[in-house]
Amino acid sequence: MVFWFWVLITVLAFPPVAYALVMAALYLYVRWNYMGYLTRIFQEKPLFVIPRGEKDAGGEEVSLKADDGLTLRGCYLKTTAPARKGVILFGLEFGSNRWACRPYCEKLLGAGYDVFAVEARSQGDSDKDPNYEPLQWVTDRDLADTRAAIRYLLTRPDADAKGIGLFGISKGGGTGFLAAAGEPAVRCIVTDGAYGTHTTMIPYLKRWIQIYSDRKIIQRVLPTWFYGIIGMVGAKKVARNRGVTYPSVEKAVGRLNRPLLMIHGEGDNYIRPEMAKALFARARGPKELWVVPKAKHNQALTVAGDEYHSRVVTFFDAHLAAGTPAAPVAHEG
Repeated sequence: MVFWFWVLITVLAFPPVAYALVMAALYLYVRWNYMGYLTRIFQEKPLFVIPRGEKDAGGEEVSLKADDGLTLRGCYLKTTAPARKGVILFGLEFGSNRWACRPYCEKLLGAGYDVFAVEARSQGDSDKDPNYEPLQWVTDRDLADTRAAIRYLLTRPDADAKGIGLFGISKGGGTGFLAAAGEPAVRCIVTDGAYGTHTTMIPYLKRWIQIYSDRKIIQRVLPTWFYGIIGMVGAKKVARNRGVTYPSVEKAVGRLNRPLLMIHGEGDNYIRPEMAKALFARARGPKELWVVPKAKHNQALTVAGDEYHSRVVTFFDAHLAAGTPAAPVAHEG
């Protein structure tokens, strides 16, 4: 009786054991043959045009200290409306300067919102970190600098007691998700072209292996979770080499329970709409995804124009300004 019991256990156990052994062998094979490609491609910078704005004569130049003492440069733009409705932190896209916020926020400024944009370390006029070269992926350094910007807004003499809103473009959106997840003073979030690491990497890994490997059987048998493991291992290897960490944007989005408007271009060939939808699906609380027809990466404003501004202003009116009295704004004569 005992003999047949162990025979049954062996028969039942063999398929998963065999599957695990095959997956382990494939993992070693892929890691040995393709990890070099992965780490190299992960560090390649995107080719899209990075906008840079011109200095606004009416903007307030701001300098603030990062946690490690580096000086970050920002600009604070005050509303042109008679009364202020709220304050918005603008998250810049990779490589752009602080004045690039102006085209995105001109209607917000007229509608009653102050806007603050800050350049992270090694970007624009902020201090260079000798041990850090930024990429398009969000790191712990970017997160720390965004948290410093939030602290600055919350401690200004004219700080809004009800908190702030956040408006992030591309990498600035991902960094904003991470910062907002740990800061309840961020009451609501708008992003345009935002992306995570995991939800972006897996589709690209599937495409890369088709380019670098002619073994079709490998491409057919590898499950999605396998690509996730390979991508995670590759990202950690790059992080160790560069002296940073890559926090999970996906986990941060999953922890959020605040109003969210995600904007994304239907024609985005860098961060495809399905990647944005995978990130959006993780968010809790009131949320809306607006996929702008024909818009490429970070081009939704150019394509949608007035509707873009209208949706953003309407969102902040509903979730940042609603239910609170507008504070009078003292304009300098």
